[in-house]
Amino acid sequence: MRIVRRGMAPTRDDSTRSALTIAQQQLDDTARAMGLPDSTRRFLRELKRELVVHFPVEMDDGSFRVFTGFRVQHNIARGPAKGGLRYHPRVTLDDVRALAMYMTWKSAVVDLPFGGAKGGVICDPKALSLTELERMTRRFTTEISIIIGPDRDIPAPDLGTGPDVMAWIMDTLSMHAGYSVAASVTGKPTAIGGSEGRYGATGRGLVIVTQLAMRDHGMDATGATVAVQGFGKVGAVTAELLAAAGMKVVAVSDSSGGVHRDTGLDVSALRALKDEGGRLADYGAADRISNDELLTLDVDVLVPAALEAQISGSLAQRMRARLIAEGANAPIDPEADAVLAEQGTVVVPDILANAGGIIVSYFEWVQDLQAYFWAAGEVNARLKEVMVRSYEHVRARAQELDVTMRSAAYQIAVERVAAASEVRGIYP
Repeated sequence: MRIVRRGMAPTRDDSTRSALTIAQQQLDDTARAMGLPDSTRRFLRELKRELVVHFPVEMDDGSFRVFTGFRVQHNIARGPAKGGLRYHPRVTLDDVRALAMYMTWKSAVVDLPFGGAKGGVICDPKALSLTELERMTRRFTTEISIIIGPDRDIPAPDLGTGPDVMAWIMDTLSMHAGYSVAASVTGKPTAIGGSEGRYGATGRGLVIVTQLAMRDHGMDATGATVAVQGFGKVGAVTAELLAAAGMKVVAVSDSSGGVHRDTGLDVSALRALKDEGGRLADYGAADRISNDELLTLDVDVLVPAALEAQISGSLAQRMRARLIAEGANAPIDPEADAVLAEQGTVVVPDILANAGGIIVSYFEWVQDLQAYFWAAGEVNARLKEVMVRSYEHVRARAQELDVTMRSAAYQIAVERVAAASEVRGIYP
């Protein structure tokens, strides 16, 4: 048989600041501000467990390719690990490490009984046929099945994955168990135990906290201008819901670039274009712009909903948005964060702003465990309740300590995880 090596595990380059280094710096800064004991800080900044697997997959032409995948768990003091699974040609182990840590803080800031995890496979899902994607997913699931499950680590969709991938993971784990294990993943189709309202949950939660932040900073939502970087599963839903709330979406972008029109864009037409496989650059009723140009537009609200590390310190100096709601994980690096704080830009941090997905994933997990399912209206109402409560808690802490919302959110999250770790103690 012919074997082609694909996606060796990337090595860490200490000459540049890695994603994990940045995530650990954020924890260090938070621990210092809180006066956290150094032993606790050192424990929380490390990953609990990481699994790297190299596995062969038969392709449609009869050849075999070897793929590399990861599953990383950061902390499980508050409950089973929870986090997405990313299929992307440039995903690295270091990215997954950092994202697992962010998932710990995200679960804690909205007070869910989960720890943090993340996974990924180095691949381009668009270059694989449906059958190749399924075979790869099932083999990867088998490789990491030793550490995932409904009471250990529950995967969910992320970049390059969706309900179909979750269905294959759930079915593979169920075949191993000999019975259906619906609670083993979230974000799956409703036909096999998925929750109503899960697909748009991240965007819906983002809109809820964006509107609350606008209210608190005297911004009128009616006619407010919005730019969205990343017109994918999160960005597209966010744009639609913000437009429905009376705001004017003037710019959006995807990997092909962006489009901009001062009078506003037809978000429904753009969504239809994307659903048909088109690129935003093909949209003829607006001016083309680059992603950097979109990020520096003079708008009321900016939603970076693409990948990590999109906004550097130098770019932040040129940004003019009044409020930024982070739809992606860690789109703003620490240097840029400091610049934006100095400029007075309001930033609703990722671990709060985009927590809607994990909140409804928690609802799905609970429904699966109980075998009792809720209507979409109940899911959305419960989501709003958790988002509002979490936002108000973060906002109150920020005002009390006179710190940014990111600092307040991190302090709340770290405080909760540290407390759980201390109460549980060290075994043996």
